Amino acid sequence: MSSSRWRSVRAAKPCNMSSKGCKVRDDQDEVNEEVPQNYVTPVLVPRPIKKTEAQWPNRTPPILPGPKTSEEYNWQAGQASIRERNSVMFNNSLMADVHFLVGPHSNVQRVPAHKYVLSIGSSVFYAMFHGGLATSKEDIEIPDVEPAAFLNLLRYLYCDEVQLEADTVLATLYAAKKYLVPYLAKSCVCFLETSLTAKNACVLLSQARLFEEQELVERCWEVIDAQAEESLKSEGFAEMDYSTLEMVLGRETMNARELSVFRAACRWAEAECVRLELEATPSNKRRVLSKALYMIRIPNMSLDEYANGPAQSGILTLQETTDIFLYYTAQTKPSLKFIRRNRAGLKPQVVHRFQSSAYRSNQWRYRGRCDSIQFCVDKRIFVAGFGLYGSSNGAAEYQVRIELKRNGIILGKHVTKFFSDGSSNTFTVYFENPIQVEPDTYYTASAVLDGSELSYFGQEGLAEVICGKVTFQFQCSSDSTNGTGVQGGQIPELVFYC
Repeated sequence: MSSSRWRSVRAAKPCNMSSKGCKVRDDQDEVNEEVPQNYVTPVLVPRPIKKTEAQWPNRTPPILPGPKTSEEYNWQAGQASIRERNSVMFNNSLMADVHFLVGPHSNVQRVPAHKYVLSIGSSVFYAMFHGGLATSKEDIEIPDVEPAAFLNLLRYLYCDEVQLEADTVLATLYAAKKYLVPYLAKSCVCFLETSLTAKNACVLLSQARLFEEQELVERCWEVIDAQAEESLKSEGFAEMDYSTLEMVLGRETMNARELSVFRAACRWAEAECVRLELEATPSNKRRVLSKALYMIRIPNMSLDEYANGPAQSGILTLQETTDIFLYYTAQTKPSLKFIRRNRAGLKPQVVHRFQSSAYRSNQWRYRGRCDSIQFCVDKRIFVAGFGLYGSSNGAAEYQVRIELKRNGIILGKHVTKFFSDGSSNTFTVYFENPIQVEPDTYYTASAVLDGSELSYFGQEGLAEVICGKVTFQFQCSSDSTNGTGVQGGQIPELVFYC
């Protein structure tokens, strides 16, 4: 992904430091101190985070002269540069030698323009006005481009300004591709990458394939693989074209239950029936799904999921329904058209921030206090959960609440239980869905445990850890009220996809 998308690191909250590390004292209760007690805190020089000049859409564009300026006497004298004087001509009928009728017939907008400006900015416009088959029409119809997108194209050609919004960026990308304006197209792709989430990944994948934007396609797959459950539930899933649907249903690295895949395919089939003006009956849904139906790995569902889902959907034939039931129960299993192997899914990665662990007779104690640490990465990842320490005094069960926050806003949380066998091993606790983490922004990982008081804790902590292709930076968090910090404490691991 282009470095221009990187945002500057937000200032992290300071923590109170002592010779023993980061800690918060409670006048009435004993609190954990960051350990080990004899560990000499090194002088840490954090790796500088690359800061770049604010780019659109975060940077406010300069105010340009309006069309009415051209009506004033000697308006040229008030514009200091050729760019400013040229900007006055944007969407201005003064000296216009061509007009465009933009948009479908129900919403046509007449836009004035100047052949010279368009021709030096686009080879398509140059061929249109000065090529061997140049047109002499004063009004040129462009029914396949939205008026707002066409104005964005002209604004770039006249003013060197890119003004994009979520509602118009795809249409603007189409216009930029149609008229071969690569820098505007690249800006559109960068905008889409920065706004990419599980909610729009499927529809953007379909559009990226249409526009042959391979880098954006790869970014979409990263999100769909890691956040498959959320992507499958999104409204954009039902808007994909059939070819993209086949690719998603057949995706090996997608982390999703097959029941979720089946339900998503049914929603797509219902939407496709509406698009084709067909009644959304089970037979019509099967008809529009066609061979994509067999990319759903129904035999890998549990018997209960199958019996209460596909078996009662009406989409399967009676013979298929019977054969799949026999596949679950019979010793001699029938042949099926459906794929029977499990999806490989993404392999989770684990970053370890401590070099060792220990326990003492009077440490580590939880008692419902919060252990927190801040971290920052240099590329987009998806945090799936945390590795936690458990009891140092025999087997025990813990109630735990984990959270991931950015700037005080909770992005994800989960309350669950985990069993500790009394060893120094870590025990992984997952969020319900992986959480997207952007580069060069500090996030706060927190855990509140309630259970056996004495536990293992980490020591010899690292401020910077390289895990695969991702570099993590850690620093203390003011949310930590139980002594966890960079050098020691809880939350020894972050589990993530990349």
